[in-house]
Amino acid sequence: MNILIVVDMQKDFIDGALGTKEAVAITDNVAKVIENFDGQVIFTRDTHTEDYLNTQEGRKLPVVHCVKGTPGWELDEKLKPYVSEKTIVFDKPSFGSMELAKYVSELENVETITLVGLCTDICVISNAMILKAAMPEAELRVIENACAGVTPESHANALAAMKMCQIDII
Repeated sequence: MNILIVVDMQKDFIDGALGTKEAVAITDNVAKVIENFDGQVIFTRDTHTEDYLNTQEGRKLPVVHCVKGTPGWELDEKLKPYVSEKTIVFDKPSFGSMELAKYVSELENVETITLVGLCTDICVISNAMILKAAMPEAELRVIENACAGVTPESHANALAAMKMCQIDII
């Protein structure tokens, strides 16, 4: 079984509160990857509450974003057609999702786990490392041109770090 994890492709990260031109630029690439993927597609959504600024993350990154139920929390319009009642979406309150790792590690015959999305240097790398720890023998991949970081430099650094941890960068 092949798994594709689409990390945090939400309005606030693309063209909202924390958006970047690099995030906008990868959106079509992510849609093409999903459209051509043969396997199970899983989405994650960064999910915060109204008291975000009172959390540790909020104190260190004081930009309100991805508050559940707001337009910025929603998946990008280009990706919504790929979501159905059968699609699994994990709402995650932190960078990485232990719930996602538990779910994927309990699936049978997982051959590859491919990650795309935002931000390479925060949530993509966090989930990749958690998945690598949970499933050390699974083949993990990150599609470089379907990810974007906070900056191009931090994107490149995250890709290099994942490569050192035996995650294939394709």
